[in-house]
Amino acid sequence: MKIAEIHTYLVRPRWCFVEIVTDDGLSGWGEPVIEGRAATVRAAVEELTPYLIGRDPGAIEDIWQTLYRGGFYRGGPVLMSAIAGIDQALWDIKGKRFGAPVYELMGGKCRDRMPVYAWIGGDRPDEVAAAALEKKAQGYGAIKMNAASEMGYIDSYELIDGVLSRVASIREACGRGFGIAVDFHGRVHKPMAKVLAKKLEEFDPMFIEEPVLCENYEDFREIANACAIPIATGERLFSRWDFKRILEQGCVDIIQPDLSHAGGITEVKKIAAMAEAYDVALAPHCPLGPIALMACLQVDATCHNACIQEQSIGIHYNKGAGVLDYMLNREDLEYRDGTVELPRLPGLGIDVNRARVLEENEHPHDWKNPVWRLADGAVAEW
Repeated sequence: MKIAEIHTYLVRPRWCFVEIVTDDGLSGWGEPVIEGRAATVRAAVEELTPYLIGRDPGAIEDIWQTLYRGGFYRGGPVLMSAIAGIDQALWDIKGKRFGAPVYELMGGKCRDRMPVYAWIGGDRPDEVAAAALEKKAQGYGAIKMNAASEMGYIDSYELIDGVLSRVASIREACGRGFGIAVDFHGRVHKPMAKVLAKKLEEFDPMFIEEPVLCENYEDFREIANACAIPIATGERLFSRWDFKRILEQGCVDIIQPDLSHAGGITEVKKIAAMAEAYDVALAPHCPLGPIALMACLQVDATCHNACIQEQSIGIHYNKGAGVLDYMLNREDLEYRDGTVELPRLPGLGIDVNRARVLEENEHPHDWKNPVWRLADGAVAEW
């Protein structure tokens, strides 16, 4: 069996898919993408194609090392996302070749179901509470919400009060046992992040995410000392070497590598094992499509420290198409009691709606995140 063809597709709302086809007609799917830079990652996949054509798709580790180490410059979001999608597709082929879900080829599962959480939006407390109650009624046991919009280095306490009001409304509406994750999204700088983290304590959040940007990782210790809330980060880290310095610091409680950004299944499995040695939980980042989600669940199945899985059904980013639109086996992503069963089909566990993918690729999306500005005109973190 040899790799014969590689195809890339840009599909709504903001995703890129890759299809790797073997000379005997077997195909595997991956999701290589950086949100807002999908075309750039697509070009990177195409640039890596000569390293793949004619190779045995089963030599996943060697292919990964070749793509990573074969160039003098390595790492970063674009290259690692391209490698991630290719890696997912190779694992999909391997699972299909042996007639087993990927997790069976990685030592087998250590759980039967995986907890998931839902995203909510809304600008006013009553809207957020209503959205959280809706998710609770749908069977979710936890939600994640953005903490704030634009926020300067030193900003108004009215913005802090707004965040507290929104979280308080959810806690009151949904009860103490309901999980609330608050995503700072790297929008909050250290001076205000310490204040906000401390004031959020009374609402017992499940975790706070990206209280500051990962490039300011030395600030995590100061924020950890300011509150007793678990701290999560990692969606903007791309390799085990990136995560090494975060784990060695000892201030992060949950890591969130993205299976479409951090080198795919091969790399994230290694990152998860590193985290387990530090008694740190795993909660893969995945506001993406069905291929990325199925890849996440394969890793979750095999990692004892996996605690909860992000997923994007119903997320506000998904306009024009959603996760289930690209799946023929939609029933395999039915959530019950805030959990989802592990994938059951061979490979990644997704039967891709290829006709829909081809249709969408006829009019490739060009999604870009908004550019925000502060009141004084300076560019704000999004």
